[in-house]
Amino acid sequence: MSAVVRPIAESELPAWLGTVNTGFLTAAPPTDSDVAQRARYSDLTRAHGAFDPDTGACVATLRSFRQEVTVPGGAAVPSSALTNVTVLPTHRRQGLLTRMMAAELAASTARGDVLSTLIAAEYPIYGRYGYGPAASVSEWEIDVPRTGLDPRWSGPGDGGRIDLVDVAEARRVGPALHERMRSVRHGMVSRDQRWWNLATGLEETSYRPYRPTMQAVYRSADGAVQGLVAYAADGHWTDAKVPLNTLQVKELLAATPAAERALWHFLCSIDWVLKVRTGYRAPDDLVPRLLPDPRAARLVTAADFLWVRVLDVVRALGARTYAVPATLVLDVADPGGPAAGRYRLDAGKGTCTRTDEPADLTLGASALGSLYLGDESAVRLGALGEVAEERPGALELADAVFRTARRPWCPDVF
Repeated sequence: MSAVVRPIAESELPAWLGTVNTGFLTAAPPTDSDVAQRARYSDLTRAHGAFDPDTGACVATLRSFRQEVTVPGGAAVPSSALTNVTVLPTHRRQGLLTRMMAAELAASTARGDVLSTLIAAEYPIYGRYGYGPAASVSEWEIDVPRTGLDPRWSGPGDGGRIDLVDVAEARRVGPALHERMRSVRHGMVSRDQRWWNLATGLEETSYRPYRPTMQAVYRSADGAVQGLVAYAADGHWTDAKVPLNTLQVKELLAATPAAERALWHFLCSIDWVLKVRTGYRAPDDLVPRLLPDPRAARLVTAADFLWVRVLDVVRALGARTYAVPATLVLDVADPGGPAAGRYRLDAGKGTCTRTDEPADLTLGASALGSLYLGDESAVRLGALGEVAEERPGALELADAVFRTARRPWCPDVF
């Protein structure tokens, strides 16, 4: 008999969390606190498990939660965010993930979610379920002495100021700053109260213990909070008592270029710090170009990050804005999935409707997910065979329509 896939009961939560830990190579069993927090914050109707028919053991897991994704133009689109996806090594290649994904996507569609999102631990898995890599991240390591920044810098010269604050103040001002940024930066996702509690140590789990950070806030000349950074440093010194500290940025939010510039200059001016690791930033972040010598910033990570699966094509394409007022007819292949059909996008009006008109482009749901936030090139996907041009010039037109001036950025792991 095959395993039974279904939503879990609260009594099964400890075993389900144990399977999650094992799947993510964490040997420690979940604590009572872990279980209590998951029960308090999770909608268990959205937590799926696969159960071995012989032993009753939970052998695979998947959970989703409500999320909003900012799309080009600033609209917040409802999404079902996937996380805790595992299959035990003893039960691989039995179709368990496919069955859990089918159940989750059907439930998401029934709930009226426009998108489904995830951060893919492994690249090859999720394309076959209609997800496409839609936003990437980059991380740089800055060699501080090479930057060309003034080592005597003592603060912003624009009338603003930088203050060190405690985590309570960061917890107080952070959510509003994040919401301000999220309203204009596509690719960013919503954060609930628990996200901020975990980030500031008000709550923690055994598998993700809180590690204290230092916090600094940038305020503009009128006193408004425009930037926030959380960071930590190692204690590396040479045997000759020479400091060689590396500073790791955990979070840097900046609502204005002035705030962003000031916070990076602040981090590069801290005594004993020779290297700054930027954390995951957008590929077109102001680092490294804001440094007098951009070569002082060495790219150490460049990878796909946020994956998008379009569930409701009409609402998804109608929610975002476009740079060119053109019309495109898209024939979306999504066998057995909710995105299948032919759609007419009127980018000038910002509307999308089903149509029987001849297609300009034919593509799969995964390719549509990659195009959706404006980061991927239709011409590039065409060269890869993932988008077919049915009308000459349609690929270049799609690039002009979908691409955005700034690249999408999702700073959050979930």
